[in-house]
Amino acid sequence: MIESLIDPSEPLEEQHARLLEITAALMRRVEQDMDGAGQAYVLFERAVILEDQVRQRTFELEQALELLNRSNAQLAQASHEAVTARTDLANAIEAVREGFALFSADDHLIMCNSRFALQMKDIRPRMVPGLSFREYVHLVSRSRYLALPPGMTRDQWAERRLRRHEDSHVMFNVELADDHWLQVSEHRTPNGGTVILLTDITDVIRIGREERDKLLDEQARMIRATLEHLNQGVAIFDKGSRLVGWNRRFTDLLGLAPSRMHIGIRFDRITEELRERFSVSDEAKLRVLENWREGTAPTTPLSFELLSPGRLTLDTFARRMPDGGFVISLTDVTVEREATRALSIANETLEQRVAERTLELKDALDAAERANASKSRFVAAASHDLLQPLSAAKLFLASAMDTRADPLVDKAQRALESVEMIIDALLDISKLESGRETFDIRNVTLNEVLTPLTEEFGPLAARKGLELRVVPSTAIVRSDPGYLRRILQNLIGNAIRYTDRGRVLVGARQMGASVRMEVWDTGCGIKEDDQEIIFQEFQRLDARASASEGLGLGLAIVERACARLGHPLGLWSEPGKGSGFFVGLQRGSAGDGSAARKANAAHVSASWQLKDKGLIVLLVEDDVDLRRAITVLLGRWDISVLDAASATEAVDLLNEIEITPDAVLIDYQLGDGSDGVGLARTLFDRFGRIPTCILSANRSAELRLACADVGLPLISKPIDAGRLEKFLLGALPETEPAE
Repeated sequence: MIESLIDPSEPLEEQHARLLEITAALMRRVEQDMDGAGQAYVLFERAVILEDQVRQRTFELEQALELLNRSNAQLAQASHEAVTARTDLANAIEAVREGFALFSADDHLIMCNSRFALQMKDIRPRMVPGLSFREYVHLVSRSRYLALPPGMTRDQWAERRLRRHEDSHVMFNVELADDHWLQVSEHRTPNGGTVILLTDITDVIRIGREERDKLLDEQARMIRATLEHLNQGVAIFDKGSRLVGWNRRFTDLLGLAPSRMHIGIRFDRITEELRERFSVSDEAKLRVLENWREGTAPTTPLSFELLSPGRLTLDTFARRMPDGGFVISLTDVTVEREATRALSIANETLEQRVAERTLELKDALDAAERANASKSRFVAAASHDLLQPLSAAKLFLASAMDTRADPLVDKAQRALESVEMIIDALLDISKLESGRETFDIRNVTLNEVLTPLTEEFGPLAARKGLELRVVPSTAIVRSDPGYLRRILQNLIGNAIRYTDRGRVLVGARQMGASVRMEVWDTGCGIKEDDQEIIFQEFQRLDARASASEGLGLGLAIVERACARLGHPLGLWSEPGKGSGFFVGLQRGSAGDGSAARKANAAHVSASWQLKDKGLIVLLVEDDVDLRRAITVLLGRWDISVLDAASATEAVDLLNEIEITPDAVLIDYQLGDGSDGVGLARTLFDRFGRIPTCILSANRSAELRLACADVGLPLISKPIDAGRLEKFLLGALPETEPAE
């Protein structure tokens, strides 16, 4: 009820006054209306309640009024501080030495200081809050104080300025009238507004210009001094072909009078005198140079020569400059041209002499090649002729050793082995040096090579009291098995030869995708100065060693074979402690190594004897002594021998006696012009697959491949009795099991 009698929107003072009036009116009514006690009491009770509500409302109104007074005081204080801050900000902006302007996010001017647009007095009065940025740019572009760039209209300037305003950060220079400059810098505020600073950089521009002028003057003096210092004549012309600079050497070389050379003279005036004194090697290029004008100058340099009657030769070179002019340089090349002419004459004589010398060298080279081929043929023939009797001697000695032990026979056997080793080394050196040796590169199991070497060098090491340890290895490598055995054989033999006590260790070290064979010894070691020469032919560190111990060819063979096979060869040695030789080998796959290992194991494991087996062997050998020696040796083993000197004789003999031999031994080079492989094929066609072995002094890879194609084993001469015995053991028929 009370709330409906007052208006809440009225001020608190008015509401309070109205409530007092209502209370007074009610009290008067209560006093006047006293008709009944009950009614009076009710009215009194209502008046009390109403008074209490009025008192509570009055208290609330007083609190609200107090709060309102405090808020008004705070608001007045804040308003005062805002006015003070705005005044301070305006004073601070006004104190800034640069022109300052702040535009809102919608590109309208909020405020600016008096320095903003100070240099453009005609637009300064228009710089008021609310001005749009586009209107501001339009006013600047129309100001008479703005100096437009060459070739640009006011509308173009305004459009370009508005495009720059789209960037978040802008900085550029504006030229004003009377050689004044402003630097304009725009920055974005966090709320999207724009702050523009205008900085007067007139003094900076002028100082920079003065410094640049000084620098140009200094550069001009330096260029002048440089031109005078040059041994070449130099002249510089502008884009109108007018002379702007030259040095004294230019006039001296051309023989021009100093009065003819002055700033501004045209190039074609100079060439008038130039043609009177010189002949031009390329007149067309000189005419191009005379007509050189801005926009028509060739981009490529021009070069020609000027030749005077006194044989003075000037190399002339002209090049265009960036400003459209050109520079000409003259170089005195008289001495060079005279030397060239002299060299040309000498060259003709030299060419004739070279041709004559070339013919002589060709003849000498042909003679050397013929001599080398003759040497190779001689070495091969001599080796073959030497190996034939050597094989016979070894086999005779093997026969003698079967009957009784004789120290003299044993020494003779070792002497023959030394001769065989020397001949083998000479053959290897000859083939490796010729460059015609081919290699049978295939997968090789290292045990195939290491096992025979252990058997070969074990007794020799034991005889010297050395421990020879060969670590077995199932690794498979890519190499020529024959040459790999030869390499390791030479390294192990050298290690044993130069080791007096201790041991020799041979093994393979796994190196990722490769395998490194290592041969270590505890011998005398090799000095650093000698580590190069030991790989040369006929070089031995032990000068007291006899020829029977080798000619110093072992390491030469190792070095050449490793180089041809692509096996890296390394050496470590320390005098008094020993040496180590390393041969790097490429790891192979296990494709064909397992079969070879099985065949080798089966071959080595054979231990039965040949005697009392009734074995019949056909021997085809054209050398009488060797044939006799093999026959004697086989006879000692209770083997019956059918010998023949040629392929025809062998076939006729078998046809005549109608006997199929148990095994066949055939010399590769037979006297009637046939070869052992061909005879083996013939015998296979006639009598089936008889165990057949080829005997030859030919150690070429071609022969090894030819034998491998037919499946024939090959024993090189001089024939080793042990290898021959192993072949014949393999030819024995398998023994029937006992019942």
